[in-house]
Amino acid sequence: MGILLLGKDGQVGWQLQRSLAPHGPVIACGRSDCDLTDLDRLRSMVRQLKPAVVVNASAYTAVDRAESEAELAMRVNGEAPGLLAEETARLGALLIHYSTDYVYDGRKTSPYLESDPTNPQSVYGRSKLAGEEAIRAAGGKSVIFRTSWVFGARGGNFVKTILRLAREKESLNVVADQVGSPTPAAMIATVTGVVLAMLRKGRAMNREKQRLYHLCSGRPVSWHEFACTIVDRAGAVPGFDLRLTSEAIRAIASSEYPTAAVRPANSRLDCTRLERDFGLQMPDWEPYLVRMLQLLSLKQNGY
Repeated sequence: MGILLLGKDGQVGWQLQRSLAPHGPVIACGRSDCDLTDLDRLRSMVRQLKPAVVVNASAYTAVDRAESEAELAMRVNGEAPGLLAEETARLGALLIHYSTDYVYDGRKTSPYLESDPTNPQSVYGRSKLAGEEAIRAAGGKSVIFRTSWVFGARGGNFVKTILRLAREKESLNVVADQVGSPTPAAMIATVTGVVLAMLRKGRAMNREKQRLYHLCSGRPVSWHEFACTIVDRAGAVPGFDLRLTSEAIRAIASSEYPTAAVRPANSRLDCTRLERDFGLQMPDWEPYLVRMLQLLSLKQNGY
């Protein structure tokens, strides 16, 4: 079973190279191999390789910059997934795709279900929703995972930003009225592998050809709580020279930190459907954070 992985150099894509390997030969492509803005080349690649599974971990993720690059964001996040869905449907292949909590407006007071109405408030959110809709419209076999607040040792993310600022500053303001689940890229990749294995055995896909799941870790927090935990845990790992303490991180409102793109205040995602269909339980994110900090410490100390 040939697997085509797009976005191999991203946070999730890097981890997927490991978790997909037991399921067949993986052709892993980065932007230099296949740029999702080049739709003709993308179509040609899929037709030439004829994979049994396409895993699309590539995306335009510059949330604020998307407000001024709407056409580019829509091409990568909306049009390219639609093209992949058309080509996988033609081949009878499975498409696995990753979406985001930004498809919601964040006004609900409880965790979002897959069946809740979408109402994205940003260009990024609208482009990701367009990708979901294009995949469903193609009519082929697909699994879409909506996830949130992704972090990992590879690439840029909130954890690395906080670590950098903690080395430079003695005080910091962090938004406290946006709540979601920090989700390890490694966990996303592991769950993807489990789901793919069960689908290969003919399980869990009998009732519906197209599936939509929420995939995030099990304990929501605010950005402020997440930042405090990062600094506290990093302070306990040898090798981090931090000037900042968690006590010096001030909780502020979103209105005190304006951004080009509107963020959902509530990014909590209910993962019950995924857990039920595949016999899973979403883990806490903190052990993954500790492991990430240990890896970063080893790396910066030359190990």
